Amino acid sequence: MRLKTGAIALVFVLLSAISALAQTATIKGTVKDANGGMPGLAVQLKDSETGRKYNLKTDKKGEFFSIGVSPGKYDVSVSKDGKVVYTTKFQVSLNLDVNQLDIDLTPAPAGQEAAQQAPPQGQQPTQQRKLTEEEKKQIEEVTKKNAEITKENAKIGNLNNLLKEAQADMTAKNYDAAVTVMEQAAQADNSQHDQVYGVLGDAYLGAKKYPEAVTAYTKAVELGSTQTRANAKQMIASYYNNMGQAYARTNKIPESIDAYNKAAEADPTRASQFYYNEGAVLTNTGKVDDANTAFTKAIQADPNHADAYYQRAINSLQKATVDKQGKMTAPPGTVDDFNKYLELQPTGPYAEGAKQMLDTLGAKVQTGFKKK
Repeated sequence: MRLKTGAIALVFVLLSAISALAQTATIKGTVKDANGGMPGLAVQLKDSETGRKYNLKTDKKGEFFSIGVSPGKYDVSVSKDGKVVYTTKFQVSLNLDVNQLDIDLTPAPAGQEAAQQAPPQGQQPTQQRKLTEEEKKQIEEVTKKNAEITKENAKIGNLNNLLKEAQADMTAKNYDAAVTVMEQAAQADNSQHDQVYGVLGDAYLGAKKYPEAVTAYTKAVELGSTQTRANAKQMIASYYNNMGQAYARTNKIPESIDAYNKAAEADPTRASQFYYNEGAVLTNTGKVDDANTAFTKAIQADPNHADAYYQRAINSLQKATVDKQGKMTAPPGTVDDFNKYLELQPTGPYAEGAKQMLDTLGAKVQTGFKKK
């Protein structure tokens, strides 16, 4: 009986999970008229692509300031007493230490159109105020953080390249090459991403280095347990599932069963498949009663898991009796399991085998079901 692991397919999930970190910029400016800085005005920056808004307010000098602004193109509006009095567009860039946006609301002389736009990006205003010590400190912190993010993004990009290379090696069944690539990735991964160790475990598993695979999956579970991303539990379940196979290949059956049970607990939506794998391990080691208990759990988790019905029926045949006339009598439920498999998979890989067993048992193939 084959175990269904899905180990290679898991790589695609892992590759999409490691993503780049966002970088931000700093923006400051002044809103003034002929009398000087204008306090208490609302300044809103709206990202032209995402719609994200940054709502700022001018201080007593008419100045506004913000860190943590995402780079991009913005629609800018200035409001007084809830009424928009000025609009323009502005580009926020990561290439500048500070993005300067100065707005002049001085009415244009009679007969001239007011210049309703900010100075070109990078142009210095005629009078630029000095940054306060607090603003300087904030900018230094943002600059330092952005430098760290840039460095981390470079590492993430390198890790993703290594993951893709390992995926290609495993697809080509060059598992030893995949192991070499992923060991390199693990050494370069100072941030300790659980996905890296998950793929490393897959590479070890393919290369038949089962103890090393268990170690890698154990590390992946440990790191994954601290994650809060949406698919964290599903990933942990996958690590446990493949760990169960690695244990089984070294004949550590209790550890294998424990891993499959933990996989089912972590991701109940796939519990049927994990219990089926558990039943397969137990069947292959001759523990058919325990195996059928696992297949029953698989069916309870998913009543449409056709293979679980078939394997449970096959295992039940080991307790069948044969009378003097050579008639075989199977334990209760065996015929029902074969028929249920045929109901769910009338042309499945075990369909002919199920029909032959029903014929041997003298039972008819049920035809009152709807074929899917």
